[in-house]
Formats: sequence, structure tokens, C-alpha cells
Amino acid sequence: MYQANVKRYKTMPYRCCGKSGIKLPAISLGLWQNFGDYKPYDNSKKMITRAFDLGITHFDLANNYGPSPGSAEETFGKVLRNELSAYRDEIIISTKAGYFMWDGPYGSGGSKKHLIASLDQSLKRMGVDYVDIFYSHRFDPNTPLEETMEALATAVYSGKAIYVGISSYDAAQTRRAYELLQAQGIRCLIHQPSYSMFNRWIEKDLLDTLEDLGMGCIVFSPLDQGVLTNRYIQGVPSDSRAAISYGSIDESYVSDEKISKVRKLSAIAAERGQTMAQMALAWVLRDTRVTSAIIGASRVEQIEENVKAVENLEFTEEQLKTIEEILDNKNT
Repeated sequence: MYQANVKRYKTMPYRCCGKSGIKLPAISLGLWQNFGDYKPYDNSKKMITRAFDLGITHFDLANNYGPSPGSAEETFGKVLRNELSAYRDEIIISTKAGYFMWDGPYGSGGSKKHLIASLDQSLKRMGVDYVDIFYSHRFDPNTPLEETMEALATAVYSGKAIYVGISSYDAAQTRRAYELLQAQGIRCLIHQPSYSMFNRWIEKDLLDTLEDLGMGCIVFSPLDQGVLTNRYIQGVPSDSRAAISYGSIDESYVSDEKISKVRKLSAIAAERGQTMAQMALAWVLRDTRVTSAIIGASRVEQIEENVKAVENLEFTEEQLKTIEEILDNKNT
């Protein structure tokens, strides 16, 4: 039986999630693509338990994570049951609903029917009575936001979720969602947007909105799906997301322009004593309004490497200036 590392809380920093009592690890583990039934269970188990040993207490899922859809929750549930059951109260489990999951008119979207049915399915797959955070995975223009937020409130009042959040909502949608939940006596705890050196849309007004509302911010794809690592510098590996048939990106996503910038950014990372991935994670965490950054992984070694980003989260003004010049194509 697995026994957790007794020193697991010694080195991982934990940040308050907005104006709440919940603290999240600076690095969280996402189970988006490498924990489904296409992957060996033993490797998934090793990654999840190693992450916990390193102080990662938050595991981020969704109903459609796999592949195949739903299988990542089944994998996590098995690991939780067989290895981590004694530590359930030390773990934050989050899941989401909103994207396509099953056929028919209720298999996706923001309706109360879809969200509650999906949450029930997620709980069954993971073998748990509740999740710590339940998200509306996307804004649905075809469903009144009042109904979507009513579904999240129902999840809390039914005891199936402790907290609720939203993902990929813009600033105006976020403010309205917060107000609708607040009117029902529910805190909108957290927002999960995409954010990286190559994807900075949240800097326009979303981060300011979250700070104003007292919401936390946990960012996904901080490594731009692996582009902000050294993985693609010498070309597209055959086992990478850009190469496999069910990957979330294709080779065109890994453009020559991006890789040219990564090469220049890697030189700064080396000066900082970090890998490219570690610096990219440190960069999104430089703003204290970002509560946590979600990493993906296919090997234990990737988790071990990425967690070391927390050893150096500070940037000099000169480093930040040079990074901006590279990202803006001003550094030739």
C-alpha cells in the first residue's frame, strides 16, 4: 500500500485562492490527455502518487478527459481508491462539464440537465461522494447564464461539490456569473483560463476582474501544450501531441516563429538555472493573482522537473524586459 512522503509539504508553496480560505499548490496536476484508457495504468498511478509526494494536492479533471472520454476520471478514481484513500481530506479534486460528452440534446452545453447529469456521472466514475470544485467548463451562448449558475448552486446545495468555478469565460461573463451565484448565496471560487507566454488574453481585463471580485485564478496550458519546453527545438518528436493522431495540436501549431522565440527564451532560462519549462511556469506564476498553474505530464520525470520551477519564481526587471522583447519580436 502506498505511503505518502512525510516531507510532501516542505517545499511546495501554497497560495490563497482569491479571498477564500482555500490554498492551492503553485503547481497542480491536470489529467487532460495522458491518464485515459489509452495509457498504461501503472504509469498513471506513478505520476499521480509522485505528484502528491511532491506537494501537489490538487488534481484537475473533466468529464471528457481521456482519451477515451471519461476514462481519466476512472483512472483517477482507481488510484484514489487503491492508493490515496487515506489522504482524501488532503486532496482537492476538481472536475468540469460543458463540452460534448454523449449523444443527444443533453450531452453538452450549460443546461442544468447536462451539468447535473454530468456531475453525477463523474462522481460515479471516480467513486466519490463529492468533488471539491465543480466547473462550468465553457460559457454556453445557447443557455441563459442564470440556468448555468443555478446548476452550479444546485451542485453545492446538494452536497455534490464544495466549491464551484468557471472556465474560459471572458471578463464580462465572469462578473455576471459571480453576481448570479452571489445572489444564491454561493461563492464563485475560481476561474480557469488558458495562459502562457504565447497566450496572454487574460492580461487585458480578466485578471483585474478576478482581483476585484476576490476570485482565484488557475491557469491551464502554461507551457502552450509543450511548445514552451525544449521538446520541439529539434523538430516534432513522433510521440508528441503534435504528431499523434488524437493529439490536441498538429504540426502547424509548432510554427518556426514560435520555436525561434523558444530558442531565445531558453537562453534566459539557462542563465536563471532553469529549464525552458521551469521558466515558463515561473513566468505565469510571477503575478500573484495567479493561484496555480496546471501541468500535464506523460512521465514522472516531467512532473519532477516542472515542480522545481517553484525554486525560483522571481525575475529581474532586465529579464522581464528581454522576455517582452522576444515575445514582441523586438529582439533580433
